[in-house]
Amino acid sequence: MSVAPGEAAALPAAPTPVFLAANLLVCSMLWSTSFLFIKLSGNINPFVLASIRGLIGASALLVWFTVQAKSIRPDNGQWHHWVILGALNGWIPNVLVAHALTQIGTAPAAMIQASGPLIVAVLSHLLYADERLTPRRFVGVIVGIAGMGILIGPAALPDSGISAWGVLTMVATALSYAMANLYVRSIKQADPARLALGQQICSAIPATVLALVVAGPSAFVAVPGSAPSLLALGIVSTALPILLFMRLIRRAGPTRASMVGYLQPVWTTILAVLFLNEIIGLREMIGGAVVLSGVALVSLSGRIRSAR
Repeated sequence: MSVAPGEAAALPAAPTPVFLAANLLVCSMLWSTSFLFIKLSGNINPFVLASIRGLIGASALLVWFTVQAKSIRPDNGQWHHWVILGALNGWIPNVLVAHALTQIGTAPAAMIQASGPLIVAVLSHLLYADERLTPRRFVGVIVGIAGMGILIGPAALPDSGISAWGVLTMVATALSYAMANLYVRSIKQADPARLALGQQICSAIPATVLALVVAGPSAFVAVPGSAPSLLALGIVSTALPILLFMRLIRRAGPTRASMVGYLQPVWTTILAVLFLNEIIGLREMIGGAVVLSGVALVSLSGRIRSAR
């Protein structure tokens, strides 16, 4: 919540089960479409794709702020929050995901990214006294790690046919998102919607600069041919879910909010089978189920607490 200078920041109200379930469901469904739209965008350079995604997402949020007649300036000059979130929750994972999806399928990529709540749980245990791992959550982390072993272990074998680079890229993506979740919790006074806007602005600018330097202006020539998919990626898969997620993470805390990662691979797998004709192997199904079981143990134990 935005607080005037000098005022004490009010703690967000504890989320109700209905609020938590509805926001998790909608947010995960929206975010899961990102893998689909990235695939449908064709062979666009990952830096260019991250640039366009950020620009469209930021533009959509700017329109929303204009309609609401809200200020777009950062709360109390918190530009540094915008820059950090723009990197950890914006251009870095956007580039990584776009590259990873040129190496591996969308379903296994989403299953690997689903390990994010496990990373959040471990780091929260180390950083926050009220987010300590209970025995049940500790077991969940171990189970989740075992599932990740099933998913990514074969990539270490030379004849597995699995791209080790694609797998590692998705692990790095999960780590980046986890760090962003924890960072949002550390922000004491901020409007979640304005954080979302700032994140997209500070994701679009660095991604565009990097795209021009790394790929060159000619790499943007392919953009008009994929305009429908890119528009959907920027609005449906980016601007809308980030608005919901920023609100959720400040109401429910990083561990609960990261349950989005528990639901996202389910929707992603369904979309991959229906629209991309991907075939999900037995190993992916077993590994994904084990990872999600671990995430469930981590995320669904204990009472729901508000972020502090």
